[in-house]
Amino acid sequence: MGIKLDMTTIYIKNMVCERCKTAVRSELEKLEEKGAVVKLGEVALNQELSHDKLEGFRKALRELGFDLIDNKKAQVIEKIKNAIIHLVHHSSEAIKTNLSDYLAMKVNYDYTYLSNLFSEVEGTTIEKYFIAQRIEKVKELLVYNEYSLSEIADLMDYSSVGYLSGQFKKITG
Repeated sequence: MGIKLDMTTIYIKNMVCERCKTAVRSELEKLEEKGAVVKLGEVALNQELSHDKLEGFRKALRELGFDLIDNKKAQVIEKIKNAIIHLVHHSSEAIKTNLSDYLAMKVNYDYTYLSNLFSEVEGTTIEKYFIAQRIEKVKELLVYNEYSLSEIADLMDYSSVGYLSGQFKKITG
């Protein structure tokens, strides 16, 4: 029983960084799949993989900590997570975007649908997931010790150091 591909797109769970994309590209090269476009959470192929290649790819991905997503709802959830991860961790622009508008544009669904689906499947809200990602980024910035707490609050679009500190304490304990 193979995965039904959306055109020639394969969706992959747990891809969160450039190293993830490199690892997936490497596995595709082993399959001699040339010209694939690898993004966070998805791979666009020139043609569908045979059943055997697809299962081999699935196995290789699992060994790397990834997995293929064949459920439409799970694909949408992964797109939401990847959009948030990109916004918080990989975007050079300040996080001043309205999150609901940003996600509706990136995922191409109405935000109310996205919010309800995310809560139903993940057991938490998009907003809580977004806050958790922001706090992870704050932790990273603190470890590098390149910015003051005031600068970090500004970079991460917190209204004040006090608000950042309160949210940090609430999330991390």
